[in-house]
Amino acid sequence: MILGICGSPRKMATDHVLGEALKMLEERSVQTALFSVRGKNISPCRHCDYCLKNKECIVKDDMYQLYPLFREAEGFVIATPVYNGGLSAQTKAVIDRTRATLAADPNALRGKPGMAIAVGGDRMGGQELAIQQIHTFYILNGMIPISGGFFGANLGATFWSKDTLEGVKEDAEGFRSLRKTVKKFAEAFHVER
Repeated sequence: MILGICGSPRKMATDHVLGEALKMLEERSVQTALFSVRGKNISPCRHCDYCLKNKECIVKDDMYQLYPLFREAEGFVIATPVYNGGLSAQTKAVIDRTRATLAADPNALRGKPGMAIAVGGDRMGGQELAIQQIHTFYILNGMIPISGGFFGANLGATFWSKDTLEGVKEDAEGFRSLRKTVKKFAEAFHVER
């Protein structure tokens, strides 16, 4: 199962694009699941080291819905809106809070493929930097970051929403980068399985 994580606190462009990516994977016979931060209570990591000693997070919030999915997933698609030139605080909180999963099993994510999607209000609003931040998370945990390859998809799927759902739906270049990245991701996922 591939786990799609939507790091947007509102229902708009990012969850639409992630939904399209998961549909594209399902068309390639890949089972998917979706977790959205919208409406969830997910606190930032306190870096208190409780998880290192107790193999679970001291903060009992909605991350406990996500922890079992992290263990079950065979790959990840993390989608974030671009906030101030990088990923959203909600996406960062999810990434940081995986520390508890890794404290319980340091190899929980090792070798699993991951792709990234970034949706910005401007064409060059920080999408690549947001994707780099997600890829850094993948690399630090021994995962395999998947890009769309050279000639047009670069690090992952990037979208220009013009701050509207209609804008993201009309972004032909964004969907081209998504198709290329999903194709490479599906190929890597099938090889890894």
